[in-house]
Amino acid sequence: MIAEIQEALQYGFIQRALLAGSFIALNCSFLGVFLVLRRFSLIGDGLAHVAFGTIGLGLLLQAHPLYISAPLVMLASLWISILSEKARIHGDAAIGLVAALGISTGIMLASLGQGFNVDLFSYLFGSILAIGEGEVIVSVVLSVVVLAVVRLFLHDLFALTFQEEYARVLGIKTRRVVNVLTLCTALTVVLGIRVVGTMLVSSLIIFPAVTALQVARSFKTVLLIAAISSVSSVVSGIFISFFFNLPTGATIVFVNFFFFCITYIAGRLRGR
Repeated sequence: MIAEIQEALQYGFIQRALLAGSFIALNCSFLGVFLVLRRFSLIGDGLAHVAFGTIGLGLLLQAHPLYISAPLVMLASLWISILSEKARIHGDAAIGLVAALGISTGIMLASLGQGFNVDLFSYLFGSILAIGEGEVIVSVVLSVVVLAVVRLFLHDLFALTFQEEYARVLGIKTRRVVNVLTLCTALTVVLGIRVVGTMLVSSLIIFPAVTALQVARSFKTVLLIAAISSVSSVVSGIFISFFFNLPTGATIVFVNFFFFCITYIAGRLRGR
């Protein structure tokens, strides 16, 4: 097995997939912890539906989907926040509203653009093994930016997550912090589409966080275990899918579920 892994590492597409996938996995794990604890984790699924529509627009305009999708999905994330605050719509309802509009846009564009239907639907399930060098560079750079922003606002995010009223008393501008969180999530969702696709990208956000919460006893430990689980699932999923000729995105999700089952059982046994 070690020899086979070493042989696989000689391929450029495996190296690119591991590099981009690991950075995106780190983003998903850190953001996922805050989103899950705030009970706002389904925003990843909603924004993924929006991304489907924006990717269709990018293909229709014959532009790289990432460059079209990233800014539009970030705007959609702010729209969700505005709807939740100004239009008296609860967060889950706002997510559902924007998601429905996004997926409908994608279907409409697919019907108009007869020549790119295959390309559009390939984004449903991810294609990380086909990622190019330019996409790797963009993914790594944007992932580092997101990680830096999360680190910069870490204390504010912590306060907002566990006691929003107390955060306001401390003088934290909670609305700004929420917008930062949603914008980072939007960018991460767009990047994650190349890993597992629009249908499964929310799993990269949710699974590592809930996995860590089964066994961790402190917030720092939650972040650490979530990061290890997320990166390990992506790396393992890439190799398993390569060796057994399986779809990479779905394999990564199954590995994530396997890690969750292990920590769930360990948490229940320790509780005894």
